[in-house]
Amino acid sequence: MSTSISIRTIVQDEGTTVPANDVINFTGTGVTVTNVGGKATVNIPGNAPATNYGLFAQTANSTIITNTTVESSLINGGVGTLTVPANGFSVGDSFRAVFGGVMNANNNQNITIRVVAGGVILLDSLAQNLGASVINDVWSLNIDFTVRTIGAAGVASIVTLGAFHYTKTNNASVQGFGFNVVNNTTFDTTISNTLDVTAQWDAASTGNNIYSDIFILNKIY
Repeated sequence: MSTSISIRTIVQDEGTTVPANDVINFTGTGVTVTNVGGKATVNIPGNAPATNYGLFAQTANSTIITNTTVESSLINGGVGTLTVPANGFSVGDSFRAVFGGVMNANNNQNITIRVVAGGVILLDSLAQNLGASVINDVWSLNIDFTVRTIGAAGVASIVTLGAFHYTKTNNASVQGFGFNVVNNTTFDTTISNTLDVTAQWDAASTGNNIYSDIFILNKIY
């Protein structure tokens, strides 16, 4: 008398039984199967981390910068964070900031826009002349950053590019300026870096005023 015992493993896909087969083929990006100690070991990596996601969204208008020549922030409170902790950057990290708001200016007024992180100036437009008077014009500012190298000041490097535009309410023409800088001298990834974007008037006047009503910061890579 002989007895035959057959043992078959039941394979299920999220609870649904798959028809029995002698061969199981594993597919998918990054999936590997190796023989470890006589056991077939399947390695299924987790989901790849998202590379494009929000970091901060402003939820109130910024304080109006007017009748002063003091450099002042265009950012108000919101949700999220503007800070990258010490040693939190990686090579290739890239970010995009989008601003929008309303501005007024007397004839031939100068304005300076700066981007600051960790107390270090990453981008400085220098004084830009706005020409003819600006009356309730809508402005926008787009800023892109990419970390090129990490380390202490003198080793770390970041490139920043900004484009500031405003639309004239009297004729719908678009005016503005662009500016970009590679900072490889004072940028430091070994310290905490908190982002700020500022505006500064050359002349103090109630006719010169600017504020932001939207600001969104995204990590794009």
